[in-house]
Amino acid sequence: PERAETILKSITVQVGRTGVLTPVAELEPVFLAGSTINRATLHNADEIRRKDIRIGDRVLIEKAGEVIPAVVEVMLAARTGREQVFAMPDCCPVCGGAVAREADAVALRCVNLSCPAQTREWIKHYAARGAMNIDGLGDALVEQLVAKGLVKAPADIYSLSKAELSALERMAEKSAQNLLDAIAESRQRELWRLIFALGIRHIGAKSAQLLEAEFESLDALMAAD
Repeated sequence: PERAETILKSITVQVGRTGVLTPVAELEPVFLAGSTINRATLHNADEIRRKDIRIGDRVLIEKAGEVIPAVVEVMLAARTGREQVFAMPDCCPVCGGAVAREADAVALRCVNLSCPAQTREWIKHYAARGAMNIDGLGDALVEQLVAKGLVKAPADIYSLSKAELSALERMAEKSAQNLLDAIAESRQRELWRLIFALGIRHIGAKSAQLLEAEFESLDALMAAD
């Protein structure tokens, strides 16, 4: 893959749907493979240590799989001695809750299931095209719903009112009604889509389809040993 050289200005930490803390390189913008890149994944703390990546380093980046930018190498010869060693946070950077590393796992995980970052990513996953496919429930709207406490879990989506939606930014009465119609339509999705949308760890779309084929109903699945 094509590579580009740039400066790693800082490292931020994102919290994903399952609570995993992922370090992200904030870069001096650089053009690579058709687009300007200013962020790149650093995967986890072990990867940072293995590559000896430090804040202030001159680094090489590439698009892993031609899609996701990643830091692949540090230009050690360019070091000045002013670079800073990075350490993962002792608590969740979003909710301040405890973080833990499970046995044999690489990633740190926020253990607070009510963490707003986890909730946001959970709702985005639930509404996504490959899951419940709720048209109109995009990232910006999810951010507002979670920030205002209107949605704390997927079930809350089905209790939203037109008045609540119309009061949000960039939501007129017509767009609020369109979203309510899309939410109502999602009730008719196949069972495997619901199983996948719930965001259970280790359950992808294919696993969800196998579970639907075996159990045929959510009640039967819940009653399984």
